[in-house]
Amino acid sequence: MKQQSILLAAVSLATSVLFTACDKNNDDYNNNPPVINAQVFTASGDAAGITAKLNEFRNTLGATLNTAPGATGGRREVNWDGVPVALTNTNGFPSDFFGLSDPAINNNGRKRGLLMTNTGTSFRVDSTDFSEIDATYADQFNAFSPKKTFVYLGNTVTECTFKVPGTATDASIKGFGVIFSDVDDANSTTIEFFNGSKSLGVHKAPVSGNGQFSLLGVFFPDEKVTKVKITSGNGLLAAGTKDISNGGTKDLVIMDDFLYDEPKSAQ
Repeated sequence: MKQQSILLAAVSLATSVLFTACDKNNDDYNNNPPVINAQVFTASGDAAGITAKLNEFRNTLGATLNTAPGATGGRREVNWDGVPVALTNTNGFPSDFFGLSDPAINNNGRKRGLLMTNTGTSFRVDSTDFSEIDATYADQFNAFSPKKTFVYLGNTVTECTFKVPGTATDASIKGFGVIFSDVDDANSTTIEFFNGSKSLGVHKAPVSGNGQFSLLGVFFPDEKVTKVKITSGNGLLAAGTKDISNGGTKDLVIMDDFLYDEPKSAQ
């Protein structure tokens, strides 16, 4: 009977130690989450002022600019200038325009593996610096790669996911960047990166000022990125709505080039 009591006490002690160790490990994880290795590329100013850092980011993504499906390395870029006239200066730009997967359609320019997942008909590619929306915007915004730029008029948030270019296969990337125009508020413009539902962090675009450019690009050597969440400013472009630098109350921000490495199968 005495031996049985000693055995039960030993088992109870071992169990207690085990649970204490588990609790400690969980506390350590919660208080000290794993550090995510991220290489951040930022620059602001005129076109010449951001070019050196932009080229550094391009080389990190992949030196070769891919223009057709089937690549295994290199990078992709979207500068909006190839968008046809019929889809320019309207609010109905298709969210899947650069995610074409139909093999029967011979248009490699649209097969870049990029899908914008917001719904609605408020995506706008514009060649007038959005002056057709409000005449004052002509002096606010500039195109980095003339002369078309992009904005989502239904929200300040644009979410992007990825496919293997030319296919419907889910894909991941390692890095993604955007050139923004007219960032005035240091906290208004960000990109959040995700691997599935796991956030890899939120990164802020630098302030550029009226008509200037802000580059924000992030590369994750050890992670897969399956979604990016772009927040461009804290207000929506609309007739009569002025930018904060022009007497308004909101930081209005537009987007130009998107850059990302070649999307690969997420499996």
